[in-house]
Amino acid sequence: MAGTGKAHLRTEGDVLLRVEDLVVEFPVGRTGLKVNAVSGISLDVLRGETLGVVGESGCGKSTTGRAIMQLPRPTSGSVLFEGRQLTDMSGDDMREARTRMQMIFQDPISSLNPRRKVRDIVTEPLAIWKRGNSTEQRAKVDALLEEVGIDPQRAAESQPHQFSGGQCQRISIARSLVLEPTLIICDEPVSALDVSVQAQVLNLLEDLKAKHGLTLIFIAHDLAVVKNISDRVAVMYLGKICEVAPSDDLYRAPAHHYTSVLLDSIPVPDPSVAATKTAIEGEPPSPVLPPPGCRFHTRCPAATDVCRNEEPKLREIATAHFVACHHPLYGDDVPVSVA
Repeated sequence: MAGTGKAHLRTEGDVLLRVEDLVVEFPVGRTGLKVNAVSGISLDVLRGETLGVVGESGCGKSTTGRAIMQLPRPTSGSVLFEGRQLTDMSGDDMREARTRMQMIFQDPISSLNPRRKVRDIVTEPLAIWKRGNSTEQRAKVDALLEEVGIDPQRAAESQPHQFSGGQCQRISIARSLVLEPTLIICDEPVSALDVSVQAQVLNLLEDLKAKHGLTLIFIAHDLAVVKNISDRVAVMYLGKICEVAPSDDLYRAPAHHYTSVLLDSIPVPDPSVAATKTAIEGEPPSPVLPPPGCRFHTRCPAATDVCRNEEPKLREIATAHFVACHHPLYGDDVPVSVA
């Protein structure tokens, strides 16, 4: 599964972010081995677009988001943001560039300083970068807090532990917006929240995106959540991208066997609907010693010898629909047993 290639990268449109051949590796002690967290992926995001990145836990989604922010700097590859090459920037230039790209983290409570008042937390970026005087800063922060549904007066008097998880995530969203970024990387921002609160936060992100002209990268393992917010979806497995397509197309007709399994795993809130049985078995291979060829072949029901020996490349099988698979579920080269 998951292969290489740049056929899915676009030349038309206003490309805000373009990532090419991104590699992130971590050493394993003194063994000489390395964790292949991200293995040569490429992606792009148009201005005003929402790109969803999905996959199992450990597939490299969050590492990709952090590597785009250069936290940590990737082992190799190119990250072009607003026409500037981030991988070649000095520390000071990178700090300035990060004011244009922010992150919302998975655990909203631990991402906020427990010793500080909430208003001070949201104001801190403005104070660091000396944006406006104290009166202007306070007015801007209070307006943002009201926009995300937090009472500014309570925020001035309370610390993060006095708010619920959903409220803390709203505070984190306000903090990410205070420097007026163009790109926000949302690293599983609703996975730690109750279902009803998830819907509220997702609707809030959609409203803020339209109001502030934001571009989003939305990282999640819940495909049902990603479908509602994304314009385009990239599916990852073991450090590689296996499928890229517009959201509606991907959910209507997945071409990769792994994507199909992920969609089948979405629970249906109806006891009369029988659970879908999938043919996938086993656990993902170790990222320290990934298998050769297609990395999904150890679990794929349609794997053949070519899958075990040759890594597939991303190729277009329908308009704007790209898949890295020797035997996709539709298109050419479909095995008889699968068809």
